[in-house]
Amino acid sequence: MTGSSIPAHARPTVSVIMPAFNNAAHIGAAIASVQAQTRADWELIVVNDCSTDGTAAVVRRIMAHDDRIELITLPQNMGAPAGPRNIGVAASRGRYVALLDADDLWHPQKLDLQLNAIDVTGARFVSAGLVDFDDGAKPDFTPVTRARLQRISMLRTLINTKTPTSTVLAERELFERFPFNEDLAYKAREDTDCFLHMHEAIGSSIKVLHPLLGYRITGGQQISANKLTMVKRHYHVLSRYQYESGRTMGPVAALYTATHFGSAVYHRAIRGRM
Repeated sequence: MTGSSIPAHARPTVSVIMPAFNNAAHIGAAIASVQAQTRADWELIVVNDCSTDGTAAVVRRIMAHDDRIELITLPQNMGAPAGPRNIGVAASRGRYVALLDADDLWHPQKLDLQLNAIDVTGARFVSAGLVDFDDGAKPDFTPVTRARLQRISMLRTLINTKTPTSTVLAERELFERFPFNEDLAYKAREDTDCFLHMHEAIGSSIKVLHPLLGYRITGGQQISANKLTMVKRHYHVLSRYQYESGRTMGPVAALYTATHFGSAVYHRAIRGRM
């Protein structure tokens, strides 16, 4: 018996890409949050980045009962999620790609609400809010009958809009056109670079103004534990960003970095949500 509700030959609407490295303790819950979606026409591609714990075994046990799930095991560790995500996208079949990290959790209506937002607005890229939760607890997800939507421009993204990676759902063509930068200098900010290029190309995205992601805080972890490193990496990405015209941001990259992290302190450290 499998958990699939779509014929084997049919293309799913959404391909969920999940990079995994030593996530045996949490990946089962992350996968369960995909299986609990109110939209069932998805495939889940787990890309195992040479885990040394039982991550692969956990995924295989779940796969035995749900043929919508695929496991790709890499021959060597890539050092960051950018490479595994790109590999997952290359193997995907859906019209849309959604991203989910192996220790995060989705709201059960996440895909439904975002696909509905696409139907209403014609958006090619949709994100959502998040709520932090402590390891061992559960995120405070509430049912959504009607979600507010907000249009997000590239400028707004640069100044202060946070786009949590595990909330993003966008056309697969965009991920193929703008892959994640696998240079380790972009680690933990490869998503910023990717999403900026997408916004420049399409003009704007839509954000569902409701927490559709539970972001797990583990082992006493603090939000952006090494803040100085994150600031430096963010500035690195922006200062090297090249517009389609060929020009770069120049000194304004420092300003955008400052506004971005100023807003992050308020939303994450104080409110615990984004």
